[in-house]
Amino acid sequence: MKDYHINIFYSRDDGGYVADVPDLEACSAFGDTQVEALEQVLLAKAAWLMAAQEAGKKIPPARFRPAIYQGVR
Repeated sequence: MKDYHINIFYSRDDGGYVADVPDLEACSAFGDTQVEALEQVLLAKAAWLMAAQEAGKKIPPARFRPAIYQGVR
């Protein structure tokens, strides 16, 4: 199985970093640093997948891919 894409961005409103997994509905986490947000969203992703599997729900395929910007260097 391919792994899921993760977005990490700074939220001025929250005063820290938010990480989310676009292919997994409502799967996100928060951290004071980018690394902390990533660590937390990896835990959230594992919990999300485990809960879906235990509930017998379909696991969505990894589909999201970020835009690739060409010509910008």
